[in-house]
Amino acid sequence: MKLCWLDIRGADAAKKAIVEEALHQRVDGIVAADPTDLAALPPTVTKVLLPNGSGLPKNIETADVVVVDPATHGDPAMLARQYPTVQFGRFVEITDASSLELACQAARTEKWSVLLFRDPTKIPLEIVLAAADRANGSIVTVVEDVEEAEIVFGVLERGSDGVMMAPRRVGDATTLKAAAETQVGDLALVELEVLQTTHVGMGERACVDTCTHFREDEGLLVGSHSTGMILCCSETHPLPYMPTRPFRVNAGAVHSYTLSRDGHTNYLSDLQAGSRVTAVDSSGRTRLVTVGRVKIESRPLLSIDAIAPNGKKVNLILQDDWHVRVLGAGGVVMSCTELTPGAKVLGYLPARDRRAGSSTNEFCLEK
Repeated sequence: MKLCWLDIRGADAAKKAIVEEALHQRVDGIVAADPTDLAALPPTVTKVLLPNGSGLPKNIETADVVVVDPATHGDPAMLARQYPTVQFGRFVEITDASSLELACQAARTEKWSVLLFRDPTKIPLEIVLAAADRANGSIVTVVEDVEEAEIVFGVLERGSDGVMMAPRRVGDATTLKAAAETQVGDLALVELEVLQTTHVGMGERACVDTCTHFREDEGLLVGSHSTGMILCCSETHPLPYMPTRPFRVNAGAVHSYTLSRDGHTNYLSDLQAGSRVTAVDSSGRTRLVTVGRVKIESRPLLSIDAIAPNGKKVNLILQDDWHVRVLGAGGVVMSCTELTPGAKVLGYLPARDRRAGSSTNEFCLEK
């Protein structure tokens, strides 16, 4: 989970309402310049002091974390010895090569690094994240809005550990927290036993072309029902008559579900350029990828019926051709046309039914 710090130093008369919303949304940290703004906060939120101007205010022990500019406030390590109950971090404003090197040093050595990048490019952040690859501290990047936060969360695939944003209005805390929570968690995949495969005639299938190179054991979870999906393999493996398409998953018939962001599902037919879908590997690790194009064409179709260890039935209809493949345990690549009863394929069983892509507890029978 990415950290969300809300900066209230510039908040106006709406400060009280903004803080109340932030606490309700379980924002990770509240950032203030005055310790009195932190004193009444509950222990469920990290109290972050980021002083304005020179000198440290009194009563800094009110804060859990104090972020300082060493040139103005003193060395964080020395301050930590002076105030042993407080964690200290370093603030760095990155405007050129020398300040970028200071940010890299802070990211490697400090428990907390709060970084403000003045230029819109994200290349300096990439450099800092690479420099701190094996470091134990946390990098919090200052962002202008939620849209920039979403970008920062994805830089170098792992992103900054957190963001700090100054809210413009009530509601910003809710939006920021939602953006942080849309980062996809790992999934518990299961082995499904194939019961039968059936040639079901012609229909429209969707190839999902993404803006990402899939790994060899990675693809999309696809299923006819929202309660069970099979891991469809990307076209990263060589074929005898055509080059590989490592950005593509020949995913299934147009009615099929796939996982998108925030635990939602989408029909394959609803995907379009710019949509986000969840890529999954054979270990259940996930990442959000962007759709560049969806190709829907008429092809012969094959229906795969499988059963989970708990008895739940799963169905997938995809193109009836040898080059369309699914994944088994350990990333074993299996052609759909060579599947026989008893074969084991990887799948996923969402816990709840769906209504308009969202989970629901209402009665729903799919067959």
